[in-house]
Amino acid sequence: MLQTAHAQRGMITAPHHLAAQAGLAVLRDGGNAVEAMVAAAAAIAVVYPHMNAIGGDGFWLIAAPGTEPVAIRACGAAAGAATIDLYRRAGHATIPARGPLAALTVPGTVSGWAAALDLAAGWDGRPLPLERLLEEATHYAIAGVPVTASQARYTALKMGEMAESSGFGETFLPSGRPPVAGQVLANPALGQTLRRLARDGLDGFYRGDLARSIAADLARAGSPLAADDLARHRAARVRPLAVGIGAGTVFNHPPPTQGLSSLMILALWDRLGRPAAEGFAHVHALVEATKRAFLVRDAHVGCPSAMARSAEDFLTEAQFATDAAAIDPARAAPWPQQAPAKGDTIWMGAVDGAGRAVSFIQSIYWEFGSGVVLRDTGLLMQNRGASFQLEPAGLRALAPGRLPFHTLNPALARLGDGRTVTYGTMGGEGQPQTQAAILTRLLAGQAPQQAVTAPRWLLGRTWGAEATNLKIEDQMADGTIQALRRAGHDVEMVEGFSDLMGHAGMIVHGPDGVLSGAADPRADGIVAAF
Repeated sequence: MLQTAHAQRGMITAPHHLAAQAGLAVLRDGGNAVEAMVAAAAAIAVVYPHMNAIGGDGFWLIAAPGTEPVAIRACGAAAGAATIDLYRRAGHATIPARGPLAALTVPGTVSGWAAALDLAAGWDGRPLPLERLLEEATHYAIAGVPVTASQARYTALKMGEMAESSGFGETFLPSGRPPVAGQVLANPALGQTLRRLARDGLDGFYRGDLARSIAADLARAGSPLAADDLARHRAARVRPLAVGIGAGTVFNHPPPTQGLSSLMILALWDRLGRPAAEGFAHVHALVEATKRAFLVRDAHVGCPSAMARSAEDFLTEAQFATDAAAIDPARAAPWPQQAPAKGDTIWMGAVDGAGRAVSFIQSIYWEFGSGVVLRDTGLLMQNRGASFQLEPAGLRALAPGRLPFHTLNPALARLGDGRTVTYGTMGGEGQPQTQAAILTRLLAGQAPQQAVTAPRWLLGRTWGAEATNLKIEDQMADGTIQALRRAGHDVEMVEGFSDLMGHAGMIVHGPDGVLSGAADPRADGIVAAF
């Protein structure tokens, strides 16, 4: 059993140890939580490329003591040339999941780094140079980094899907074969891109010489994205969604993310009597709350410009009462009733000595995204646009300038006892479920690491899985599993500490200033602190 880490001056948790250490080094140099997170975000894009990249999107929740949390939406819109007709003329009934036509949305994450740094510029302290924040990521890209067992495994599993993804083989298949764990891989072109960003500023990704190089790379690869699409992009500060529960207030992102689902699950659990952690009542209540939340999500959440109702409409006492009343405390409702979502992502959290907390998530959608690696800039491009539909009347219909639906949703809670909790996970549909599992365990008195390590479950399909039943890790108590089956849940057992359950993390900032953190044993990360 891993033990909860404790410290006072600063802490970061990440699913790759080198990313956590890059963030910690910035904290030690006097940087704040946002600066540490930018360093970690750049590093993890290099060292964990099957999970995320700077060719993807990012979302931030930032909470400084005494102020309201701020959300930063750094997701890119569909290209101006990305029309339904374009894909129909190319003979596609759906948007391809891989290859250049999958790379149809602007990568937003770098703009989010810039927006977060702008926000933090108003805090006390002297900002660290951008060159310092990108230093370790640049080194790893140019000098290379040992491949994790996770990257080696998923390269072998998914390489066949990347046949039409230019640059994938040259970057990720040395000698034409998947790498083995511990083998050193480099991406020197990406390293030079990071150097240009450090020298010229993050805005150069979207406007200027670097942007023109990216646009030329995209055109050469066959992507519909163009220089004008990059130039139009801006990250946005948005108001987080929030809901009150007995223990305090929980925050998450508004659409186009599924943050609404995460908040609904917790609100329903709260209104179902807050069943104690670990037994049948706890798991059953959260699974049934998930079903209600996903029905709302799939019927109503997409690009905000296409939504007929606001997310806040579903965060009311009347809505909670209706949904809670529909949940049978002893029987499972039928499932599935929706189209399951996939997702591949990293979540990281950071808190500095001043108590400023960051919950951050960065993604390329599926593992390795579109698989397209741009030749001159080394960028691995996301395939987030594959979540669009080619039916013009749908909530998530493809249209130029429209934002794709996102499973991404970083979470944060401010509790009535004075604690601030930054927490989250990767894992597509599993994100809201794992968030609910680890937070409710914390509220039941478990330590952060215990809450993250404990057996988890997943309803529906997520990263690497096709079935939509209720998957449960095999270290869960037999009595709980049998009770779930008797209640009508379609249970499938999976191996303990499965990647399928996501890579979660948590940092708790106590009113006494003590930081308590957890990293997921299912990933390759650590809690780094001082």
